[in-house]
Amino acid sequence: MSAKALIVVDVQNDFCEGGALAVDGGAAVAAAVNDFVNSHEYDAVVATRDFHIDPGAHFSETPDFVDSWPIHCVVGTAGAEFHPAFDASVAGSAIFSKGAYSAAYSGFEGAAEDGTTLEDWLRAHKITDVDVIGIATDHCVKATAIDAARAGFATTVLLPFTAGVSTATIESALVQMQEAGVQLIGRDEASSEEDSNAGELPRESSVDVSDVGIH
Repeated sequence: MSAKALIVVDVQNDFCEGGALAVDGGAAVAAAVNDFVNSHEYDAVVATRDFHIDPGAHFSETPDFVDSWPIHCVVGTAGAEFHPAFDASVAGSAIFSKGAYSAAYSGFEGAAEDGTTLEDWLRAHKITDVDVIGIATDHCVKATAIDAARAGFATTVLLPFTAGVSTATIESALVQMQEAGVQLIGRDEASSEEDSNAGELPRESSVDVSDVGIH
């Protein structure tokens, strides 16, 4: 018997407009998440967050935006908080923090307050399938989805509920996710309204990069 969880990735102030590492469309994703959760049935909803204390070379005054980045999502700052449009209570107490003392992109590198990893939590709750949404398509969403698939979960990324950094890196991320066995659902709200299974967006075998994200 299958059970499905939704993983909401890093919907935080620093990754939305006005933040230290703002992604175009981040605030729109934050605003869309709660309505989506309230209109879909999941066996569990969890959230991840960057939660840095001293991540070493992950922070840089001269970042290359590949391995090093401007200071962001520091514990105790407003930038690390979830965006106000996203009501994190939908995730209950299942919030997984990552990157305290090193770089961390995947939610599977994170842990809850009691030290439980995301993978262990999902298995303890008999989860077999996961949907992934959040920020950014080409970084933490990608890493989380690929790790989920590698861990054996049937993994789908709902692209309309993600926001990415750039066309080039989004396109590369889509290819990497598909190669890892991640299913991608594209943007087709009109068809979804007509779909007889009204809780599901239409599935596509491939996704054009121009359709990705809320921009």
